[in-house]
Amino acid sequence: MAYGETVLQPYRCLGETSVARIATAQGRRLRVGARLAIDVGSARIGVAHCDSDGRLASPLSTVPRGAGDMDALAALAAADDVIEVIVGLPIGLSGREGPAAADARTFAARLARRVAPVPVRLVDERFTTVIAHDALRRGGRDTRARRPRVDRAAAALLLQGALDMERSSGRPAGELIGAASGGAT
Repeated sequence: MAYGETVLQPYRCLGETSVARIATAQGRRLRVGARLAIDVGSARIGVAHCDSDGRLASPLSTVPRGAGDMDALAALAAADDVIEVIVGLPIGLSGREGPAAADARTFAARLARRVAPVPVRLVDERFTTVIAHDALRRGGRDTRARRPRVDRAAAALLLQGALDMERSSGRPAGELIGAASGGAT
């Protein structure tokens, strides 16, 4: 870890650790392989990855949104030899999808075509950006210094949540998108 980096603690639901132990005892396991998570913003895309055991999600980089973003993400996925890519789906507190969710769905479908045959999944990202902003603020970062880091920190929180969900349920988190699901979006 570089000097001055803020360490984000993964968020956990009450009882999640004991649920994960029970799931493992019942023979359910987390799939082996590295994963990439994407937090799609209007200006930047936060990227996180995890180790091949799926133990810990870490912030990786920030990619500018626009020309070349799909190539950059595909290169990151190939470099980590990922088994899947998780894209955050910004669902409102009411459970409804708005314009940002529609944008994330379109983005995920384009990414799925670009990284095929690697599966792409949409996972609910509620509160990840808020939690990331709060953690970075508590770490002493001012608003201007937080901007480049918050997207990749939110992606790490998204990925850790997806890993924890798979660990506790025995099933991959989220909704399969694009080429891996037979072209459905």
